[in-house]
Amino acid sequence: MLTIEGKDTWNKFLDFIQERCSPIEYKNWFLPIKWISFSESTHTLEVPNIFVQEYLLNNYKEDLLLFFPSENSEDPNLKFIVAELETSTSNTPSSKPKEEKELFFLNERYTFTSFIEGPSNQFIKSAALGVAKHPGKSYNPLFIHGGVGLGKTHLLHGIAHYLKQNHKKLRLHSITTEGFINDLVDHLKNKKIDKMKKFYRNLDILLVDDIQFLQNRMNFEEEFCNTFESLINQNKQIVITSDKPPGQLKLSERMIARMEWGLVAHIAMPDLETRVAILQYKAELKGIHLNDSVAFYIAENIVSNVRQLEGAINRLGAYCKLLAQDVTLDIAKQTLGEMFSTPKEAKITVDNILKSVSAMYDVKVSDLRGSSRTKEVAFPRQIAMYLAKELIKDPIIKLASAFGGKTHSTLLHSWKKISKQLEKDEALREQIQMTKQNIHS
Repeated sequence: MLTIEGKDTWNKFLDFIQERCSPIEYKNWFLPIKWISFSESTHTLEVPNIFVQEYLLNNYKEDLLLFFPSENSEDPNLKFIVAELETSTSNTPSSKPKEEKELFFLNERYTFTSFIEGPSNQFIKSAALGVAKHPGKSYNPLFIHGGVGLGKTHLLHGIAHYLKQNHKKLRLHSITTEGFINDLVDHLKNKKIDKMKKFYRNLDILLVDDIQFLQNRMNFEEEFCNTFESLINQNKQIVITSDKPPGQLKLSERMIARMEWGLVAHIAMPDLETRVAILQYKAELKGIHLNDSVAFYIAENIVSNVRQLEGAINRLGAYCKLLAQDVTLDIAKQTLGEMFSTPKEAKITVDNILKSVSAMYDVKVSDLRGSSRTKEVAFPRQIAMYLAKELIKDPIIKLASAFGGKTHSTLLHSWKKISKQLEKDEALREQIQMTKQNIHS
């Protein structure tokens, strides 16, 4: 149990918790908290509102007890001051209205220029650039969806940077979904909801990241939907990102229909050549020379997440800098081999395969198990069946039944068809290799 006293304890708690939550969660729920004082073994914290205090205690009580143990209580030894209550009881002038705040942090590296194009993302980059050049006149709303680390936030920030530089008079607001929820909570608490509505509904461009966090939050969803409709009806531009397409989100039919009004675009996993280009670009930015053999070695082992590519570069660069060595293939294998190894105990299942194929080809898992014979579904289903036979040693009858009760002859036909096509289709070989890597990860 930790017993360090003073502000260092809070800083150590933040370091500890930052490794255990998402960057969005950390930014929205932990960074606004201020450490105030330490007295009689009790730490005093200032929170912006009561909701942050409740969130902290409801979700991180056990972690808090590690750093702020209490001998006489099951609760952490903390005292909370609610900032908005302090403000409301003072005679000082009110602080700057929330509506006048600057944009949420924009990553200066996330521009259109630094976004590496490839077959998997060329269309969506063009759509994003079109929206930035002609907001409200091309694709509205623009809905970008795809897996973690594929560039959704990069494109969103790229749009914001372009607009700030080329359309300075337009009222632009870029925010995470968690940030929107926090805004709504604050304004409801302070009975200033009309002020928030006025701000959002007078925007020219609204950029919203990670809309999936709106799921199962009906009251917040309703307000967002009302804001959405108000802006769209005024031909104001909206761009939304998500980890899933609208139809796969647990949102109301009304909300899903609104998001499908414009262009729904999928950003897929980058192909091998694009991953190599990304690696070499990021290495160059860090002053690291990465030859083709090293770049291809890393790209062949990391297929589903651009952030992991950058992580590999950082790890390799740090190692070589520390030992004053050049980056070679042998050193790359020595340094990154463990990072790429697949745990032997990991068991591959049909569910794993279906989820990976679903992400690769942008189809629902339920459709892969269903009876649809459209090309968009039938071909990915055949690939899933091929992979099931290749990667799982269960009897064919058992494997086939996992695909919604299909027959063993159907699975064998799919396996033979894909096997034959792989002999002459290099693109398909790459897709299946990427899918396999995603299954193992």
